[in-house]
Amino acid sequence: MHIAIIGAGAAGCFTAINLKRLNPHVDITIFEGGVKPLAKVSITGGGRCNLTNSFEDVKNIASVYPRGERLMKRLLHEFSHEDTYQWFEHEGVRLVTQDDGCVFPQSQDAMEIVKTLTQLMTKHGVILKTRHKVRHIERHDVKDFSMEQEGGFHVHFTDAQIPAVHADVVVVTTGGQPKTEGMNMLKDFVLDIVSPIPSLFSICLPDHPIREHTGTVVNDVDVCIIGTKHKASGALLITHWGMSGPAILKLSSYAARTLHENDYQAQLSVNWFGGSNEAEVMEHLGGIAQNNPQKQMSTARPYHINSSLWNHLLIQCGFNPAQRWCELSRKGYNRLVSTLTNNLYTIDGKNRFKEEFVTCGGVSLSNVNSGTLECRTCHNLYFAGEILDVDAVTGGFNLQAAWTMGYVVAKAIASKL
Repeated sequence: MHIAIIGAGAAGCFTAINLKRLNPHVDITIFEGGVKPLAKVSITGGGRCNLTNSFEDVKNIASVYPRGERLMKRLLHEFSHEDTYQWFEHEGVRLVTQDDGCVFPQSQDAMEIVKTLTQLMTKHGVILKTRHKVRHIERHDVKDFSMEQEGGFHVHFTDAQIPAVHADVVVVTTGGQPKTEGMNMLKDFVLDIVSPIPSLFSICLPDHPIREHTGTVVNDVDVCIIGTKHKASGALLITHWGMSGPAILKLSSYAARTLHENDYQAQLSVNWFGGSNEAEVMEHLGGIAQNNPQKQMSTARPYHINSSLWNHLLIQCGFNPAQRWCELSRKGYNRLVSTLTNNLYTIDGKNRFKEEFVTCGGVSLSNVNSGTLECRTCHNLYFAGEILDVDAVTGGFNLQAAWTMGYVVAKAIASKL
C-alpha cells in the first residue's frame, strides 16, 4: 500500500507522521516541489513559529476562520489546540503562551519545529523527495481490492526525467496557490474550485503624510471598510507604505474578497480609541483639558498615542499643536473627536505581509467529506491544509488548521487500511 502526499508543508508532514504512528507498515512518500520541507513553517511568526493559539480570547470560530469556520469547528473536536500543545511538548518542544494567546516554542526558533518534524519523519520511515514538482495526478482504473474501492493514481512530475509513480492513496497538501493555474494538477477530477486570492496583507496609502510616522504602533484601535460590514480591532502599525499590524491584517482577511473585487481601492476608517464612542472620547479629552488647561495640546495628550502621531492628528484637524487646551472651542472639540473616532484614509493597493503568503480560495469544501476530508467524487483522494478553501487570521490559527486537518486525514486513512 503506497500513499503519496503532495507537498511537504505543515499539513503534509503532520499527516505522514501521524499516519505512520497509526499504521507503521504503510508506505508513505512525500513529494515536494521545493528544495526543502516546511519552508513556510521556518519563517512563520517572524522566524519564531507561532504554531497555535490558546483560543482564550476567541469568541467564535468565524472570528478567526473567515472561511471554513463550520469545518474547523467540527474538526477541532478531533484535534484541538490543546492536542497540538500536548503533541509537541510530548516530542520535547517546550512551548510558551503569550498574553495575546499566541503559542511559540520556548526557544523562539521556528527551526526547532522544523527539525522536530523532519526527525520524526526520518524516524518513522517516511520517504521525502524534494525537487519533485507534481504536474498531473491521474486516476487509475485498476481495482484495488485492499481498499475495496476503485482507485489508484499515477503521479506525474514537471521534470520529464522523473518517472511517474503509482499510489493507492493521494493526499494533496500543496498549500495556498496564488493563481488557479496552481491547481492544474487536479484537472482530471470533478472539483469545484474557488478562485484563490490574497489574504493577510497590509494596505497602501500612497503619498499620505501619516507614512512619515513609520514604526509607530497604537494598541487597541478599531478599523473598518466604509460601506461594508468588515471590521477588526487590535494593534495598528504605521509603515513606510501605509498601515499594517494585527488590526489591518485581520481586516484584510475578513475583507479579502471585497477588496479584491474593488481592485484594492476602498475607504478605511480608523478609531484611534478602539471601541470607545464619541461621547467617551469627548469625556476623555475633557479630562485632559481640565487637568492641563494651560498646557499645549501637543504635550498633554492621550497616553496611548505617541507625541509624533498626536501632533500629526492635531495638524490634520487644523490645530496648531502649540495651542493650549483652554483655548479649544466646542467646535474644535467636536472636530478632534470626529477625527479620533472616524479617521478616514483612502486605500490604494496592498502589500504582502512579509513572506507569510496566505490565500483564501482553493478546493471548495463542498468537494470533501467534512469528517474525513476525502474527495466526494474520487475515493482515496484527500485534501488537507490551505489547498482547501480554509484560511485564518494571524495568531497561529492557520498552522492549527494544518495540524488539525493533517491529523484528521491520517486517522481517516488509517481506519480504512
